[in-house]
Amino acid sequence: MASGDDDDPIIEEIDVYLAKSLADKLYLLQYPVRPSTMTYDDVNHLAAKIKPKQQRVELEMAINTLSPNYCRSKGEQIALNVDGTTYDETSTYAAKMMDKQTFSSIQATTNTSRYAAAVFRKGELHVTPLTGILQMRPSFSYLDKADNKTREREAANEGGDSSQDEAEEDAKAITVRFARPESEQARQRRIQSYEFLQKKQAEEPWINLHYHSVRDGRSEHERQYLFCQSGDASENSELVKTPKEYLAMLMPPLAEEKVVKPVGPSNVLSMAQLRTLPLGDQVKTLMKNVKVMPFANLMGLLASGTDSTSALRCIQQVALLVQGNWVVKSDVLYPKNTCSPHSGVPAEVLCRGRDFVMWRFTLERSVMRKEIASIIKLPPEDVKEFLEHVAAPRVNRGWEFLLPTDVDFIKKHPDVAHRQHMLWLGIQSKLEKVFNFSKEDFMPKNSPQPESVHVSGEQRLKKAQERAQENQASLQKDLDARRAGSRVHVKQEPVSDREDEPMDTSPYPSSSSIPNGSVNGYPGATSPGFDHTNGNGSPANTSALELQDFVLKTFRKHFVVTLNEFKRLFNLHLASMPAGRSVFHSVSDHMLQDAILLSHCKQIMVPFPAQSTAAPDEQKVFGLWETGEEFDKHRRLLYELFTKNYRIRRNMIQARLAQEFGDASKADIDRLLHECCSSHAGMWYLKGTIQS
Repeated sequence: MASGDDDDPIIEEIDVYLAKSLADKLYLLQYPVRPSTMTYDDVNHLAAKIKPKQQRVELEMAINTLSPNYCRSKGEQIALNVDGTTYDETSTYAAKMMDKQTFSSIQATTNTSRYAAAVFRKGELHVTPLTGILQMRPSFSYLDKADNKTREREAANEGGDSSQDEAEEDAKAITVRFARPESEQARQRRIQSYEFLQKKQAEEPWINLHYHSVRDGRSEHERQYLFCQSGDASENSELVKTPKEYLAMLMPPLAEEKVVKPVGPSNVLSMAQLRTLPLGDQVKTLMKNVKVMPFANLMGLLASGTDSTSALRCIQQVALLVQGNWVVKSDVLYPKNTCSPHSGVPAEVLCRGRDFVMWRFTLERSVMRKEIASIIKLPPEDVKEFLEHVAAPRVNRGWEFLLPTDVDFIKKHPDVAHRQHMLWLGIQSKLEKVFNFSKEDFMPKNSPQPESVHVSGEQRLKKAQERAQENQASLQKDLDARRAGSRVHVKQEPVSDREDEPMDTSPYPSSSSIPNGSVNGYPGATSPGFDHTNGNGSPANTSALELQDFVLKTFRKHFVVTLNEFKRLFNLHLASMPAGRSVFHSVSDHMLQDAILLSHCKQIMVPFPAQSTAAPDEQKVFGLWETGEEFDKHRRLLYELFTKNYRIRRNMIQARLAQEFGDASKADIDRLLHECCSSHAGMWYLKGTIQS
């Protein structure tokens, strides 16, 4: 130590003073876009303002328009873009040229506790803590103002060019909805959003300041506050420390870190943290996040070497067995004294409703949402959430259970399966009392079927093709024999190219829904419902008549319908029919198009643009051709116009009607457009052909 001190002797000792007069008002302004040799000391400062809470400062400085480096034409153009041709007291540039610029601040650092401004005078160092360090950069807000002016002018021009003879929009009913209660998570997201922060920043008002130059008398007066006003060093207690205290400030002792057990997050799981939890908590956290899982997958997520018997004991505490898979219990998702984030329904009511949904999946693979909602009588948002936990929507089949039946688990653990079955019987008895139903209400009407096995659509199609190839020879012989022994005319159906798959309109996807003696949903010659007189079965006649009746009603109401929209309306019609009432078994797109063309309708060949994103079904447009009214000729003329262009102006339609039928009244034109068209941006399109 002594030798080190000799090599580095102390040359001078300086007293340090802590000045506090400007401790909460002193800001360091930096100008990173200018070198230090080019200061703004001699530039005329026009205005200054500050937001103290946000530590935001804005300075307006004059630009030397007489400088040889200043482009006058560019400055005038910028002023014209920002303020337009009219000038008033709100104009940004009153001199009709850009003669000033604004500097706006951003915080260089949020923690200024280690920064201070120091002044050395007469062997004394006076230090004042900094309140903030701000970097001043040019602000280009005038460009935003210029863009707004441009958009306003464009909007005004578009408004002036709009067609004067466009029909007024019909009055529309407005549905009043009340905002649901905001959850704590939603409130936290809203508070942290950019829009909310911008709004909070805008709430603090600007405080105008008066700028004083470096050589101004007021500036010299304020600089005196950088020196400590008290000459007694004892009052500067912050700088009077013993060597031990000073060393402790430089190197604070290490605080012992408290071991905190990790908590499984609500939406994202860290497997490293998860495996530090007890086994029961691991299983509970996984099931809360996944909702439904096979036991084999659960064991794969747990740490290697985990005892399956222990895991099985834990999962039975937080989940129930449904079709061999484990589904998290309702009271784990909806604890006591909580409520629905969607509707505010208490947790007890939610648990009963969700238990009913789970119980239904113990009976069958698919359920209908409408039927569930009519029994548990909960808001649609909650019913949808129950189903999304354990099922996925399927076209014309309701909601199907997410996972295939885990037969292996049931065979491997029959005792667990039996215990869970007894548990479900207890839950069923409680649900029957609450919702006033019996299990027989949900049993199929026909004879009991063997346990269902989940088979994919591709597997089903492959099996059907193999079976058809095996039976092709025998079926051909039977068909030839029938043709030879009977004069019945058999309609030859074209072989499907697999691009026009029939829509499954039967209420139950199982094979039991197909009548005896029928093939692919159509009655055969040996079917009890087959009419040997005309070669058509009576159910087919009924379905054809009902389909044609639906087509007539639809086109009488809508007049113009795309194939895609017609299929949607047809599916809604099927869904609204009572269970067992539907006579439709399998309806293809070709059948729908044939039914439309046989119902006094024609296809309108609309020339869609090459860049159109419309699907093939959306490009097939059909219109009602004949109703027996005098007005039919107006519609036909309109359809003819739309075969030449996919969008037309009203005045063109009006001129063509006047040319063909004389002076057409405004009421006729309004009726024609209302029945067959929709308007967008001053143009008229056939219904369903407007591209989003």
